[in-house]
Amino acid sequence: MFNMKVVQPTRLDPDTRFKFRCHKAIKCFTRCCSNIDIMLTPYDVLRMKNRLGITSEEFLDKYTIMRIDQKSSHPYAYLRMGDDAERRCPFVVVPDGCTIYSDRPVSCRYYPIGQATLKKREKGGIVHEEFYFFIREEHCLGYQEDTEWTIESWRDDQGALHYDEMNREWKELLMRRNLPGQPELDPKKQTQFFMASYDLDRFRRYIFESRFLELFEVDEDEVEKMRQDEVALMKFGFKYLKYLMMMEQTLKLKDGVLPKQ
Repeated sequence: MFNMKVVQPTRLDPDTRFKFRCHKAIKCFTRCCSNIDIMLTPYDVLRMKNRLGITSEEFLDKYTIMRIDQKSSHPYAYLRMGDDAERRCPFVVVPDGCTIYSDRPVSCRYYPIGQATLKKREKGGIVHEEFYFFIREEHCLGYQEDTEWTIESWRDDQGALHYDEMNREWKELLMRRNLPGQPELDPKKQTQFFMASYDLDRFRRYIFESRFLELFEVDEDEVEKMRQDEVALMKFGFKYLKYLMMMEQTLKLKDGVLPKQ
């Protein structure tokens, strides 16, 4: 049976209070882990592939599918659900629940809260306004529990605040749209977007085994951090994508290097 999901349109702020609790003794435990589409963030993939002890390439090949967003032409990674009628998450077992719980994706951490971002133009420039909403599914009994939260305390308790901080710059890329009358992203840029967003091991080879560092000015300390720290490499990927998508001049070619026409 498919989950019947109702997204309540009321916008919630961080101080909004609600009651909710999910635990193994509740009758609906793990029901929310089926028949859903989970778009993964770069930090989701980093945490999950490290938890499983595999490369980013192996993780993407085994556990994800790629979908192209029509409004932006961006390729996004979605968690590959089971092939049966329930389409259960591959990391959820009954009755124990999530086998990678401490490294679960950010959308799982937010549930039953949804998060959205609006792009607004103000005098000082473009600003991104975040807001929240409730997700209510007919099977979910968590709202009948007595544990009270605010949106902010729930985010903190579930580790979503940390994930949001890790993905903050990437979320700016999510707001990009194809311009009217302009061509969609070509396959080469789509490949680069997917690599720099999700495939850290391949992106590392691109940075350190190609002519990239011969072409672009990158601070030596930043280069060393990228060698040692996957999070630093991931965040440099966001910087690279803003440059690639011509959203922001985040990188500079070295003197004497001419961009390809």
